[in-house]
Amino acid sequence: MPADHAGEPEETREEARDLRKVARVVLLDPDDRILLLHGHEPGDPADDWWFTPGGGVEGDETREQAALRELAEETGITEVELGPVLWRRQCSFPFAGRRWDQDEWYYLARTTTTATRAAALTELERRSVVGARWWTCAELRRTHETVYPTRLAELLRVLLDEGAPAGPVTLETEIV
Repeated sequence: MPADHAGEPEETREEARDLRKVARVVLLDPDDRILLLHGHEPGDPADDWWFTPGGGVEGDETREQAALRELAEETGITEVELGPVLWRRQCSFPFAGRRWDQDEWYYLARTTTTATRAAALTELERRSVVGARWWTCAELRRTHETVYPTRLAELLRVLLDEGAPAGPVTLETEIV
């Protein structure tokens, strides 16, 4: 359990234990574009969205290790400089016939590599991830497509204008 839950009431700490630990990567290229993956519900390609690379912590790995592993598996990009945790978010959503309840940490990372290649997708990811794209902040602001977290365009603009926050910013819980 993360140390920042130590001062919270017991019921809050219990809830945090039930959440899937997830590490996500806000990957920026030299032009400050962000890499997003394009996914959809496995049985319904029309139910689609864009999201940051990342996934669940496995075994005894740290969130940092999970972030780098997931980035490599989902994009083939391994030459990155992993920075601080920018944001934390709890979310709950239906996907592939079940509900996912997650505690997500978003790490800043920079790369000069812009070519992507899904290197080691899981069977579920092979059925639901259909590509990747680099987005400018302006493109994110203008899009009518679904993007998670939902305020990503605003969050990215603040990041680019002000730099990384002194500590992780807690985002509003998202329940889909």
